[in-house]
Amino acid sequence: MSDHVDVTGTGSAGAPPDVVVLDVRVHVDGPDVASALGGLADRLTAALAASDDHGVREADRRTTGMGVSPRWDREGQGVVGYTAHQSLRLQVHDRDRAGAVIAALAGAAGDALGVDGVSLEVADPAPLLVRARDAAFADARARAQQWAYLAGRPLGPVVRVREVPAGGVAPMPKARFASADASVPLVGGESAVSVEVRVRFALGEP
Repeated sequence: MSDHVDVTGTGSAGAPPDVVVLDVRVHVDGPDVASALGGLADRLTAALAASDDHGVREADRRTTGMGVSPRWDREGQGVVGYTAHQSLRLQVHDRDRAGAVIAALAGAAGDALGVDGVSLEVADPAPLLVRARDAAFADARARAQQWAYLAGRPLGPVVRVREVPAGGVAPMPKARFASADASVPLVGGESAVSVEVRVRFALGEP
């Protein structure tokens, strides 16, 4: 095997998030399954209409869960009613409108609405990955050049490149509300992508 040096390079790139992801849940109690489902359908219809009015497209809404469960008395001996629920994930592509969307959902669904999570994402992470790979390879080359210099050898061509599998965009902390008024403004930071690459460089003759 020819002389070589193996190095690992890392790189990252970031950008302000441009999509707000809302995980919401509508739940309705009823004395029987039919009434619970009927009430759920009414609240969901109102909530979806409100999101539509605030620019959330049908393609940016999807159901993530649904169910009906019994409610028991305090002793756990008898069923006193049923709760129907459905979970939705909404994507809001204008971060400044996310607070208004939440307020509209609350106005339409009332106390039946639950907000399970609010997160910030980058809609298209591909350009970030390109920049992160560029930075990772440059880091690997700089490391290899240093090792070659220390060994008194010229740095040769690349023999092998392997990107270490990663999770893609680093998860953002849950968005936090800047205040509790009806506008519900959101405070965002930066979404980052990190890449790790392992590169083998040949070493030339001394």
